[in-house]
Amino acid sequence: MQQNSSITPKGDAGVQFQRLEDLRIDADKTQAEIAVVLSCKREVYRRYEKGIREIPVWALIKLAQYYQTSTDYILGLSNRRNPR
Repeated sequence: MQQNSSITPKGDAGVQFQRLEDLRIDADKTQAEIAVVLSCKREVYRRYEKGIREIPVWALIKLAQYYQTSTDYILGLSNRRNPR
């Protein structure tokens, strides 16, 4: 059985993508700055944020660490932004 290394949201996909944008804006960061954090091009990150492209698990984890939140929050599985 092949394992998929990216996340496809099961619930409301809009929540995930809106949370990526909200977290970025709340941190006063541009898409280009977050792309640097992920070591990708701005256009690739833009597609993650807009829901055009699936976000890989490694990128989801890196963003959760960067924003000091949980992957569950980003995915819309929890409404607790700060898990601690």
